[in-house]
Amino acid sequence: MSDPVEVLDYWLGELGPDGWYAAGDELDAEIRDRFADVWQAAADGGLDHWVDGPAGALAFLVVTDQFPRNMWRGTARAFATDAQALAAARRAIAEGWDMAAPEPERQFFYLPLMHSEAMQDQEDCIGLIVERMPETGASNALHARAHAEIIRRFGRFPYRNAALGRETSAEEAAFLEGGGYAAVVESLKSAE
Repeated sequence: MSDPVEVLDYWLGELGPDGWYAAGDELDAEIRDRFADVWQAAADGGLDHWVDGPAGALAFLVVTDQFPRNMWRGTARAFATDAQALAAARRAIAEGWDMAAPEPERQFFYLPLMHSEAMQDQEDCIGLIVERMPETGASNALHARAHAEIIRRFGRFPYRNAALGRETSAEEAAFLEGGGYAAVVESLKSAE
């Protein structure tokens, strides 16, 4: 079983910024092979004690918010620990632990809010990124605004529907066929 240091060494050191948003079967399998047991422990509530300071909370957020999106891509399990990540992020932000992390690593304290399908979380995420990531937050703010726009429009992320067994409305289908998330990002870039 990994500890917070091993998780952070992998995510921040081995993988680093170039790999954080990479997608691919090889990377997904690597993360699953190395950390599926850690994710399961977190899902079962066995790692809640990690959320006791900046480093442990950051590792917990990586395990519950980032890893599952790779490990379980395209399935409901990819979102199964989102509520735990959101609760940990809220506590970490309230405690000010996010500010102990340098940019750009600080973003991982805010991404559980960005991944939430609640509009208030989306608004909070935008504000936190703008306020607390002055050096590297521009790109994150763009993506936060894109996520918020989708929630404002649909009340949920339509690209999760298949994985979560939700019916896709005609409006959502048109959105997905018209480029989905990437189209929203491009539209926001054009408006800047």
